[in-house]
Amino acid sequence: MIRVRAFASLALTGLLLSACASAITPAPPIATGPTPSTATPPPPPATTLPPTALSFSSLAGWSEDDHLAALNAFRAGCGVAKDPALARVCGLAKTTVVQDEQGARAFLEAHFRPEPVGDEGLLTAYFAPQYEARMSRNAEFTAPVRGLPADLVVLDLADFEPGFVGKKITGHVEGPTFAPYPARAEIEAVPTDKPLAWMRPEELFFLQIQGSGILVLPDGRRVRAAFAGHNGKPFVGIANAMRDQGLLPDNNTSGDAIRTWLAEHRGPQADAIMQLNPRYVFFRMAADDGKEAVGAAGIPLPAGRAIAVDPSKHSYGGLYWLDAAAPKLAGAFPAYRRLAVALDTGGAIKGEVRADLYMGSGTAAGAEAGRVRHALRLYRLVPKS
Repeated sequence: MIRVRAFASLALTGLLLSACASAITPAPPIATGPTPSTATPPPPPATTLPPTALSFSSLAGWSEDDHLAALNAFRAGCGVAKDPALARVCGLAKTTVVQDEQGARAFLEAHFRPEPVGDEGLLTAYFAPQYEARMSRNAEFTAPVRGLPADLVVLDLADFEPGFVGKKITGHVEGPTFAPYPARAEIEAVPTDKPLAWMRPEELFFLQIQGSGILVLPDGRRVRAAFAGHNGKPFVGIANAMRDQGLLPDNNTSGDAIRTWLAEHRGPQADAIMQLNPRYVFFRMAADDGKEAVGAAGIPLPAGRAIAVDPSKHSYGGLYWLDAAAPKLAGAFPAYRRLAVALDTGGAIKGEVRADLYMGSGTAAGAEAGRVRHALRLYRLVPKS
């Protein structure tokens, strides 16, 4: 994900009710005349009809959403859509003059129909962080921001076997073999002679989770640390491990709580917890243009209206209705219900009913994003034929 994230995620949401109907066929009358050997066989069981199409009015919170903001987010991101039907509606959205809430809602309802996706899943959130950084190491800023290593190689397996389209592996060459790239602990054990900057260890850890962010230097300069690659290891969240070890209570494993604990235990104890996540992200430096972070689809992410999804399950540019409620973390908003565009992905975003909501940049966005862990009902807006 931005992945910015692409940390983040922002993260809304009650349970949407889906209406479905099935054909009910009366039972055949009981035979009274012919014997079993000559009786007419009963008709075959009726075929179940497909679920009745949902109406927008059946979506909890639909009438309260900001449809103009949603339509503008769709206009900004739908150009990456590859589906012909979605591309057609995208063109209409960009050429149709709609400047008010009523017109935006009418456009969406005229050109789309909601379709439920899977069962209950999970909504989290992320953001584009801003952190202090230094150009030289000191007692507090001890974690180097590393650029992409020269020996890191990403192999597209489709180049070797067509059946592996979309499959890639990351590693490096060791003599005559291609070996997996080292995990976080091994990377951190080797000093780097060309750090891009220096950060507090726990803040670098969160920057790696989010995928990109803004670094603020003592002289006021701002630079963007942009995602350059990772070591190919799976992302492993540390919240559950901290809860299981009694380091944090079950209902307070928010981003703020985790970051505070890591800062208060900076050193070997915090390092051991962070190294439970073997994934390590590398960065490149770019000028800060003041715009929102760019997601995996190559589009600037509209705050509160962009989601990271599993690209093997969903296509970029698609429009989705989020209905998320039952928050699991203390201090969270009770529900998130809104339209959002799929424009990003992330290492922890796997599965059909899994979304990460981009909240924007800065401290407030980060505080909200860190508390989003809601039960999710997801609906895809399908173009009408």
